Amino acid sequence: MSHSAIPYAQTPATAEQEAFLHLQSAIRLGRYRAGDRLIPEEIAAEIGMSRMPVREAFQRLAVDGLVVIRPNRGCIVAGLTLNEIYETFEIRSVLEGLAVRLAMPRMNAETIAELERLLARMERSGAAGGADWVTRHQEFHGYICNLSGRPKLIRQIASLHVTIEPYLRIWFDYVEKPLSAAEEHLAVIDSLRGGDAGAAEAVMRSHILDTAPLLAEFASPSRR
Repeated sequence: MSHSAIPYAQTPATAEQEAFLHLQSAIRLGRYRAGDRLIPEEIAAEIGMSRMPVREAFQRLAVDGLVVIRPNRGCIVAGLTLNEIYETFEIRSVLEGLAVRLAMPRMNAETIAELERLLARMERSGAAGGADWVTRHQEFHGYICNLSGRPKLIRQIASLHVTIEPYLRIWFDYVEKPLSAAEEHLAVIDSLRGGDAGAAEAVMRSHILDTAPLLAEFASPSRR
């Protein structure tokens, strides 16, 4: 498996898979927002397929928590409550902390150098003012997670990133990225360079948990 990023998607093998990946990407990128109704006929025409694979894709998205299928309303893009935002980051902190611990035996001069390159790319994207920063940010985290060598863990973490990514992108459109972002990611790299798995796990968990209140504050109705 490539260590370049969390494997969010794979090459579609069926029409249903193609529809699923299309919709997942559109939700992640904020094209569809919380509360939007997904019309199967419109989506099928856009992709160039029949309605049935699109409806099957809706079922998979519902299992992932990205949409809600309601009687008489159809398929609605799901939104996260403030409690769910906090819970998502809490779960991420535990799972990515574990990934760091498992990745530690694979840390060496080469992998540390790659993390430094990924961080530099993230900072260049942020300086350019583009939402590409979110993608680069996930590449940084994905590289570490993939080094854990645990496919199920990687998939679980990827699903959490998919859930939270629309909010991160919308957040990035409206506010400056955290001024401490570079320092926090440098701290993660330094902890991995230090070789203490327990300390590195703690740094990663703290880094993720510190982001939750910032995003939750932006998502709060009082801020809209």
